[in-house]
Formats: sequence, structure tokens, C-alpha cells
Amino acid sequence: MNESGAAGTRRRGFGIVGVGVIGAVHAEAIGLLPGARLAAVTDAVPGRAKALAGEWDCAAEPSLAALLARDDVDVVSVCVPSGLHAEVGIQAAAAGKHLVVEKPIDVTLEAADRLIAAARGNGVLITVISQHRFDTGLDELRRLLDSGALGSLLLGEASTKWYRTQGYYDSAAWRGTRDLDGGSLLNQGVHYVDLLLWAMGPAAEVTAICATQAHRVEVEDTALALVRFASGAVGTIVSSTAVYPGFAQRLEVTGTNGTVVVEDGRITRRALAGERHGPGSPGGQRGPSAGPTASHTAATPATPPAGPAAATPATPGTDPGATPATDRSAARPGTDPGATPATDRSAATPGTEPNAAANPGGIDPSSHAAQIAEFLTAIDQGRQPAVTAESARATLEVVRAVYESARTGRTVVIPARSVDGAR
Repeated sequence: MNESGAAGTRRRGFGIVGVGVIGAVHAEAIGLLPGARLAAVTDAVPGRAKALAGEWDCAAEPSLAALLARDDVDVVSVCVPSGLHAEVGIQAAAAGKHLVVEKPIDVTLEAADRLIAAARGNGVLITVISQHRFDTGLDELRRLLDSGALGSLLLGEASTKWYRTQGYYDSAAWRGTRDLDGGSLLNQGVHYVDLLLWAMGPAAEVTAICATQAHRVEVEDTALALVRFASGAVGTIVSSTAVYPGFAQRLEVTGTNGTVVVEDGRITRRALAGERHGPGSPGGQRGPSAGPTASHTAATPATPPAGPAAATPATPGTDPGATPATDRSAARPGTDPGATPATDRSAATPGTEPNAAANPGGIDPSSHAAQIAEFLTAIDQGRQPAVTAESARATLEVVRAVYESARTGRTVVIPARSVDGAR
């Protein structure tokens, strides 16, 4: 059932599966859209679902099946641990629900392919969250790329240097595991891997190393990769959750006519041939999408790093957004175990914008809202969304290639394929 929305469009009902930190962000994003309403939520921890339902005046369903049975749920936001995305998404697709899947699409290509096939087979649309493509600075970068202002692309660099305490990983049994989470690259760095491909085009080969240096986890907390793109351009990927105190995510794109630097979604440097007196000139002026202040480039956690041997479970104030280590319930469909309830999503330093560099809960929902709004337009128009599951699969394929290269010590060649719907 759909209510009437703005300008005569249909108001779509949403159901959220998994109401931890990221599920709460989806609720906020949905709440920003006149064409959407949150109809129901579910989580394997009933109290968590009831708390978020109370905040948003919606139903708290006891199970995934009960949520999928609702006629007023048109779209399902899949916000469970990454390794359960396909499992939940396939069930939602079979129930005829459109899908908004949190990043990454899943942790393996096989699971991603099953999910994509299920969406196609059931005639529903799917988008995977790549919200940073909708950041203000990325719109300007897209314009520069499409106009050829940068010339032939030469070099692309994607960097995620964040900080997570041991308590963050201890907060849930699934965090830092290969099967349900993935390491810093698949969990935190994946967004800027997506942006790197979005800007530079498909990757052709990857050579990488990974290391676990500062945390007691079974996956990497630091990954470095060299990338050769199908165009012949080259690039680098750096991702870590061991960099204190945590810094802005950074994308740098260089062509024969200039360079653009994006930090946390804002252009902080634009230097183009012929722009001697314009933004990004040699004098160091910043572009129109003003660059971040100090609060955007470094987020300071409440406690300094103690190293892996001395790391302790999170205590109040040390790792906002992570639950105590005692709440390590087993992950299963419909839950985001270990994630903080929506009522305890402390933001970054007071007076600053949300920043996830050191705070897992410091996510601004506005870019999520922009992507979901575009997805709803795609549903109404009967077309593919700007961010497709196929493009998310391509990003996952690069991450898996990084892991394979690091494991074998060899360069991994990525098969050429057509990726539709790249925004």
C-alpha cells in the first residue's frame, strides 16, 4: 500500500532489517524524504527494534518474515552484517520488495551474483549504498571528468586512514571476521574504492599487500594496492583502521590537464591548466565546494591508542558507536549484533559535522537520503538506478583481488566486463 507523496508521486513504505548504527542512519535518511516513510523495522534483538520503532513511530516486527509479509513495505533496507546481505536480500526479492543494500553488496562474488540474479528473477530493483557519489564535491568532479577538463586520466589515488579501537571489534562477534565482515578495505575503505573506479574506469589488474598490525582480528586492518586500469592509467589504494586519530577519506584524480583532490566529499584542491586565477590555482585557493576545516580532516577519539597487546574493550566515551564487548550475540538475518542502538549514536566532536574517521556512528544521513531519493525515482520511472548492483559487484571484485594478491604475493588480473549504471 502506498500513500500519496510530493508532486503526486507515490510515497513508498520502507522496512529496515538490522537496526544497529547503520540501520539508524537509514531511518534518518528515509525520514528526510517526502516520498518515503518508515513502515517497519526488525532485528534479532527485539528491544533494539522496539527502540528504533518508538523513535520513528513505526512497527517493530518480530521476524524478517513478518516484515516481508507487510503490504505497506515496498522497499527493504538491508542493514545486517555484510556476509548476510545476500541471504536477507534474496528473501526480500522473493517477496517482491525493492532493495537498498548497505555496502558492500556482500563479502563474496558468489553471494553477490546470487543476489543480483534474485533481483532480476523477481523483477525488483536493487541499489547498493555508495552515498559518497552524491556528495557535493563528487558532482563537480563528475562534471570535470565528463567535460574532459582533466584531459587523459593518468593517476588515481584512494585513501582511507581511519581509527578504530580494539573495543570496536570486540563489540560484536561478527566484527573483524572474514565470513561476515571483512577487513578495513571491505568495511571502511570500500566507499573510496568505489569512487576510484567511478572516476578512473574499470580496473585491469591489482598488486597488493595486507597486514594486521594494531588489532586482534582475523582480517587485515591495513591494505595497500597498486592498480592498473583498463585505460592504461594507474592508481593506488590505501585503507587502514589503525591510523590514529583518523583522517578524512581522500580521492585524488590526475589527468594530463590537472588534478582534483576530494576529502570527505568536498573538493579541497583543484588545479587545472589555464585556471591561473581560479579555484585551485598555484596560490592554494580552494574550490567552490569549500574544503574541510580541521574538524573534517582529523577526528580525535577520547583515548589515545594503546597498541594491540594493551587494547581493551570499549568503555563509555572511548569508541562512540560500538557496544560493550559483553553484547556479543551471534549474527543472524535481521540483526546487526553489537552495533549501538539508535538512541546512542553520539556524533563527532560537538560543533562539527558528523565524521566517521574515528567514530563509527558519525555518519551524515544526507548523502544516503540523496541516493535513496534517486532510487525511488528509478522505481517510479521503471529504469535502473544510478548506482546498480553490477557496479557494486565491480567494486567488490577489486577488493577480492586485493585480498587474493596479498594472499598469493602475485598480481591478480581482473576479467574485462561491462558494468552498467555507473553514476
